Amino acid sequence: MVGKKTKILRIRKNDLDENNFYKNDDIDFDGDIEIDGGLGYVKFGGGIKSSSHIKIKLGTGIDVKKGIRAGKGICAGKGIRAGKGIRAGEGICAGEGIDAGTWIRAWEGIKAGTWIRAEKWIRAEKWIRAGEEIVAGEGIRAGEGIKAGKWIRAGKGES
Repeated sequence: MVGKKTKILRIRKNDLDENNFYKNDDIDFDGDIEIDGGLGYVKFGGGIKSSSHIKIKLGTGIDVKKGIRAGKGICAGKGIRAGKGIRAGEGICAGEGIDAGTWIRAWEGIKAGTWIRAEKWIRAEKWIRAGEEIVAGEGIRAGEGIKAGKWIRAGKGES
């Protein structure tokens, strides 16, 4: 039996306003969300949810007022910023940094070229890696390892 083809929502420059905001505040899509490269930070007034992957190409990052959730992975050529939480069923990766207003959670790993920061906690079942720093207001937890080029800080504890 042949598996069903994943639907794709593509976001391009013409889907953005003059301030780089996407035309809809919220996205709740059953399939992959792909954002074209070279767009700088694409802004969302609400949240983003995908049943599959969120793929942000080189030269583009996302800045989301609420939360980001993917059934599979989230990967950005630049950075990922969320006013609330970031959650992925697989891994989260960013060429630059990952910032969350509350928490970051991945069932595999979390990797950023520069930093990973959350106001509350950062958690991955496997590993957490950042080129420079990993900072959480409350705690950091990884099943296999935590590694940063410069420092790791947690307000209430590390494990």
